Amino acid sequence: MSETQTWPGLEIDEFIFFIATERGLSAAYQLSVRQTLDALHAWGNRHQHSLADLGTDELSAFLADRKCESLDASSLRITAVHLKVFFRWLSAKGRLLMDPAEPLHAPKPEKILPETLHARECTRLLESIDVAKFLGSRDRAMLELFYSSGLRLSELCGARLENLDLGEKFIRVTGKGNKTRIVPLGDEARISIEHYLAVERPTLVKRRTSSHIFLSVRGEALSTDRVREIVKERAQQAGIEQNIYPHLLRHSFATHLLEGGADLRVIQELLGHADISTTQIYTHVDQKRMKNIHKSFHPRG
Repeated sequence: MSETQTWPGLEIDEFIFFIATERGLSAAYQLSVRQTLDALHAWGNRHQHSLADLGTDELSAFLADRKCESLDASSLRITAVHLKVFFRWLSAKGRLLMDPAEPLHAPKPEKILPETLHARECTRLLESIDVAKFLGSRDRAMLELFYSSGLRLSELCGARLENLDLGEKFIRVTGKGNKTRIVPLGDEARISIEHYLAVERPTLVKRRTSSHIFLSVRGEALSTDRVREIVKERAQQAGIEQNIYPHLLRHSFATHLLEGGADLRVIQELLGHADISTTQIYTHVDQKRMKNIHKSFHPRG
């Protein structure tokens, strides 16, 4: 152990600034990385390790401690990735003589299949919203867009009028890593959005309202928390007992496309996945569905 018994942690602030400004990574990702590195910082100081003391064995011990704290395999994998990118950066900057995280083996992610709604449940949810009632037009348009285009929650909340083309039926959204993609709109979504923009959005506009498509009663862009609440409220009103949340509609969008015969690469582009392996989880959902059908209907299932 070196004579320096504590690690000041200033490198963490520098690294977060780097991934924010030069890599353009989202605030959510920055927070996730900071939580990992703050935990490592606390662990290092608790064990009286300076930054230079942290070799592969120490980082492995840190991961082992995190596992004992009940972190699942998926969270441990994310933690290991955070360590790798942080120490690779430190090494590239000449702060360390070698990269101690390079030999780390991240745990394999568990194959947890995403929940989905049946197509008829999606229809039930959407058609239960009375557009003649206050905020009905907004909420119908919002949920139609979720299901029609498979947007992430943050993408829907950040959607702006200037990026919407109802004539050509597409919307331009900015996703993870500040990557922009163009996503098509279905006819039902286009009709619902047109109605909302013509009838209800003008009544929500206030003096300082931005160009965000979906507005609160105060004329502000809807927060992610509020949209989660709206989705749950609308599901309850539709009599759907399943736990409903925005990402469930994204999962349903992808699964129903795959069931309909869409190519996996096309689904990858629509979802904005950087890696096809992320999209392949939906093939497992489809295989599970086929097995259930076989079991239910085959005489020897």
